[in-house]
Amino acid sequence: MDPDAEHQFTPTLRALLIGALGCAAIGVGVPYCNMVLHGSRIASYFNTPAAIILFFFLVLFGNTALGLLRRSWMLTRAELALIYIMWIVATAIPEWGLTAFLLPDITSVIYYATPENNWNELLVPFIPDWIIPHHEFSQIQHFYEGAPKGENIPWGLWLSPLAYWVPFVLALYLVMISSMVILRKQWIEGERLIFPLIQVPISMIQDGPRPSLIKPFFKNGLMWLGFAIPALLQSLNGLNHYFPFVPRLLLGTEISLFRNTISIPINLSFQMLGFSYFVNRDIAFSLCFFYLLNTVQQGIFNILGFQKIDPALGVYSAYTGTLVVHQGFGAMIVLVLFGLWTARGHLKQVWHQAWRGGTAVDDSGEILSYRAALLMLAGGLLFMGVWLWMSGLPAWIAAVYLFFAIVLFIGITRVVAEGGVAFIFAPMVASDFVAAGLGTRALGHSGIIALAFTYIWASDILTFVMASCANGLKLAEETIKEKRRLIFWAMVVAIAVTLFSSIWSILNLAYRYGGINTDQFFFDGAARYPFDNAASRMQSAEGPHWENWAYTGIGATIMGLLMVARQRFLWWPFHPLGFPISAVFGTMFFSVFLAWLLKTLAMRYGGPKLYLQTRPFFLGLILGQFVTAGIWYAIDYLNHSSGNAVMSW
Repeated sequence: MDPDAEHQFTPTLRALLIGALGCAAIGVGVPYCNMVLHGSRIASYFNTPAAIILFFFLVLFGNTALGLLRRSWMLTRAELALIYIMWIVATAIPEWGLTAFLLPDITSVIYYATPENNWNELLVPFIPDWIIPHHEFSQIQHFYEGAPKGENIPWGLWLSPLAYWVPFVLALYLVMISSMVILRKQWIEGERLIFPLIQVPISMIQDGPRPSLIKPFFKNGLMWLGFAIPALLQSLNGLNHYFPFVPRLLLGTEISLFRNTISIPINLSFQMLGFSYFVNRDIAFSLCFFYLLNTVQQGIFNILGFQKIDPALGVYSAYTGTLVVHQGFGAMIVLVLFGLWTARGHLKQVWHQAWRGGTAVDDSGEILSYRAALLMLAGGLLFMGVWLWMSGLPAWIAAVYLFFAIVLFIGITRVVAEGGVAFIFAPMVASDFVAAGLGTRALGHSGIIALAFTYIWASDILTFVMASCANGLKLAEETIKEKRRLIFWAMVVAIAVTLFSSIWSILNLAYRYGGINTDQFFFDGAARYPFDNAASRMQSAEGPHWENWAYTGIGATIMGLLMVARQRFLWWPFHPLGFPISAVFGTMFFSVFLAWLLKTLAMRYGGPKLYLQTRPFFLGLILGQFVTAGIWYAIDYLNHSSGNAVMSW
């Protein structure tokens, strides 16, 4: 092999350093954008806009500038890929993924306690001392309302609980990474999942037949045409913020059905249109089909008065009715377990390679050896289980809860990897399933409180590290051929740097401006809800809701039949991936449907050639939507303005 060509596939410590600096920028910058500038969300969902924005400027301007100084200084494909992997892992942490929930939630039970809600008598006695801060109330009050001028962050308040929370979070992330290491070969090489969300970085770093300062992707006029559409339309919204006479565009409406008891959103999202163009047509069609089918089901239930909300379910599970969410949860369980059964041959080889060695399967190309991955998975789950038990969950319920939580993480990651769904969440969360399925009486007061604290990392799960890791491993498969073990350490560095920088950033901004003055969702509604819910459950302890298990069984049975039909009958048109998320797919329906329609027309009238020729246009749509949001953030920062959300999801 040509030494220069081999160098293109080898990551370096230089890339690790640049990646770490970018992770620090994400950890500090995302909370600032969210809490001060109040613009478009750039770290809330699986599409990781913050990473894409930074990567765009690095590849187009930063790397080109290095080449102008000296061609040999330019970052290689492998280096750029390693940097991007670090940045998508980082983007999953500072906002919806963890930190923005963590800091308010471990203090809200103290700050929001009043004689009316009786939390000090009802909840606080059952909270372990180590899980929340215990200092003067004024220090917590300053976190929510702002500290007096000149007063620094009271680190003594935070270091003790964070010393317990950070190891738990690290164990969670190591479990996520090790799970994806074990499943990587099956998903990428065995089942050949598409991973639509990494098509943008792959295209951006692709080299042409001849070396050049600017990558071929940025010389494509069709890409810039696609880029220009969201850039111009979103810029109208940005200008409207400063000049009200400029019209603001609203790219959404809805169609009401079944006596106005349910509606179908018609929202155009350029990035979702772009990502969905790379999804297999049968998957895109099935995502839309099962959503419409679920809408009809809910509409009929509403008309007949059959739809109801189980009071044991929380706000993260009760949006579409008890039957529907349990149906989706059962389907998600089958999606994961059926996938593991399909992968049983590979998993058996992984086990043999880990403990017996030999040539059953080669793990030299993985970011961890299979033995290390299995030990890390087992050790991480054991640590998390003991931690949850110490926090108040009965030991056997902690094991059950962990099983369902990990199943959800793997299931959603599978949906993201195969379906390119950037904005998705679980049909219901594990804590609600456990509370309703096993009964709050079995949890006890301490267990109910312990479940409230799991909302920090496993409730409104719109993004998490496992999905970023899966996409990163696919990107590495395409770009990094040597020294892949460095990728694992790059992920660890990204997690550590982003975790600590985002904690510092949120604390700094909260004590400067007052948390409730910056973000009402994270510092008010989302911070209070777990404990409002816990108080309600404590005052009305119940046994298991057995009918919910029947609903779960119905969803599991339907999903099993769909997956068997998919495997047995070549003519079967419905991909089962759309069924588990059919109740939570609405905001993306129109964009995915439009992408399916355009791709179908391209394939029918132009074949694969036309599809390949039109790909840059849809990549441009994605970049145009995200990069424009980043540019307007810079404009708003320079103008000391806030509240300019230009991007429509």
